[in-house]
Parts: sequence; structure tokens; C-alpha cells
Amino acid sequence: MPDRPLLVTADPDLLDDLLRLSAAAGVEPEVAHDVSVARRSWSRSPLVVLGDDLSRSAVAGRLGRRRDVLLVGLDLDDASVWSRAADLGAEGVLFLPGSERLLVDRLTTIADGPAARPAAVVGVVGGRGGAGASTFACALAVTAAGDGRRTMLVDADPLGGGLDLVVGGEHTTGLRWPDLAGSAGRVDAAALRSALPQVSRLTLLSWDRGDPREVSAESARAVLRAAGRAHDLVVVDLPRRFDEAAEAALAESDVVLVVVPAEVRAVASAARVAARAGLLAAEIRVVVRGPSPSGLTGSVVAATLGLPLAGWLKPEPGLVRSLERGEPPARSGRGPLAELCRDVLGGLSSVRRPAA
Repeated sequence: MPDRPLLVTADPDLLDDLLRLSAAAGVEPEVAHDVSVARRSWSRSPLVVLGDDLSRSAVAGRLGRRRDVLLVGLDLDDASVWSRAADLGAEGVLFLPGSERLLVDRLTTIADGPAARPAAVVGVVGGRGGAGASTFACALAVTAAGDGRRTMLVDADPLGGGLDLVVGGEHTTGLRWPDLAGSAGRVDAAALRSALPQVSRLTLLSWDRGDPREVSAESARAVLRAAGRAHDLVVVDLPRRFDEAAEAALAESDVVLVVVPAEVRAVASAARVAARAGLLAAEIRVVVRGPSPSGLTGSVVAATLGLPLAGWLKPEPGLVRSLERGEPPARSGRGPLAELCRDVLGGLSSVRRPAA
């Protein structure tokens, strides 16, 4: 199968736009100025971008229905374009410049290779301060990496002290957030992965020990999308106070796990956090951490919050001492934390995004 997208249009202005967007995505497309030329690669190209100027010819020429066809409309007031898209079996109609970002994202997937597939992006946030969300995020990433998944752990809390300390990677060389704060557009996925620290078989993006530098939503989005193209799973440790970058991470997450101690005040605090996260996140689940002084169960906490229960974390003796020694949580694969992480990871298949 060719690894080049096929652009089909005789409109010079549209072609200029499509070539510009292809360059932004880092791909060199194949171009067909008429349907007869397009026929040779129609069924084999990973993506066909068809201008509406040739859509009638494509229908009449019986090129055949196939997946991964995008029809680019030329006139917002022409409602019949949707009928032509249906006749072609196109998955959607795009109008430029409004859909430029979507088209670049699709083209970028091709640039990263035929095996590129967006990772499941899992955000983790504490329902209250000291809930253990950062430890759980690290344990989830360590467990996934230990199971053979290409995993990236992202520290999105500039004031959290640094996840590199939690996984024992503070002395590992590689880029940190300040080096990527100016990222925009398409970030090369393979280059990003190779430039970041590798700790406990996972890729890590954390903060350095300098003054925190503001990361824009655009930079956070660009980095996370590149991370998703280079990994099977991306785990993002989120701050409880959502800044611009955290809001972008929430929007990119397939599911957000709210870690809540089984305490009445913690549940009340988690309700506010979940409500704010729910404005941007696609799905929210709750992880309840025991013990409960008042006898609250995980199902009661989840029902109170109106959220699905992802799991109950039993107390783990010796965890604090292990963390103080710089041992990554759940690295041994034993104990309540590791067991919960495996259960949560097993439930992620339902949130895995389809190939773009």
C-alpha cells in the first residue's frame, strides 16, 4: 500500500491549499488532476482527499466505494454536496479553512507510518489535595510499560514537584517541559519519543527544577498528539487547578480518572473537580482509595458523584517507604496498587480511539 495520500482536484486554488496542509503534516501527496488519473491509486492510497469540483465525475466514473475518503466542499451554501458525499461513500465533508486542523491531523497520521494509531489518553486527577493521584498515575504507567505497552507518562502539574522523582528518573537525561513549551503545529512523534527520558521502560515528560514556564494550550495539544502517535498509552497527571495546558489535556483525554479517598469531605471536593473536568473530558470515572473512616464503599462514593467506578484501592503497607526510597510505584507487579492498575488497564479497551 502506498504511504502517500491522494489529492484529487482540478481547482488550482484548492490544490494549493491541500499541498500547503500536506507540507504542514510532513507528507508528500500524490496528485491527480482528473478522475481517470485518480483511478490508478484510488483503492490503494491510505487517504483520498477529493475536491468537490471532481465529485460528480468521480460518481459517474464509478471509482468504487472505499473507506478514508474526505470530500472538500467549495461552497458552504451548496447543500447538494452532502448527497454527493453519500454517493461516494465519503466519511465526511470538509470546508477550508475551518477544517484545516482536522485535515492536517489526518495527514499527520500517514506521515507517522501505516502502523500509527492514536493511543488511549488517560488523565488522572485528585479529588482533593493529597489523594494520591500522582502516585496512581505513575503506577498505572509503570504497570502498562511492564506489560509491554509503549507508554508515556506526562506530568501536567508544574507545581507538583516532578514525576521524575516518583519514578526515580530525576537524573535521567532528556527533554523536559520547558524545552517543549514553544511547540506548535505538528511535532514529530518519533523524534519526541527518542528525545525524552526513558525510565522504568516508559517515556517520561516531566518538569525540571527551575521556575515553572507557562505552557500554552497549543503546545500541550501538539505534544500530546505526538505522544499519542508514538505510544500505545499516554497517562497524564493533571493538576487540580486547571490551567490552559491542563484544559487542553482534558480535552485530549479519552477518559479521566478522579482519585478520591473514601472520606465525606473528599467526596464533596471531588464533586467540584469532576464537574469542572466534565466540561472538557469525554468520560470520567472514579477510583476510590481506602480505608474509609466512616465505612463508605466504592460503589457509594461513585453513586454519590454520579460516576462509573473504575476501582477500589486497598491500603498498601510499605508504599510510602518505597516512594521515599525512589522506587517506582507498582514496579514489582504485586500488591493492591498493581492489581488495581491491571484492572483499570483492562477496562481501557472501550475508550481506545479508532485509527484516524
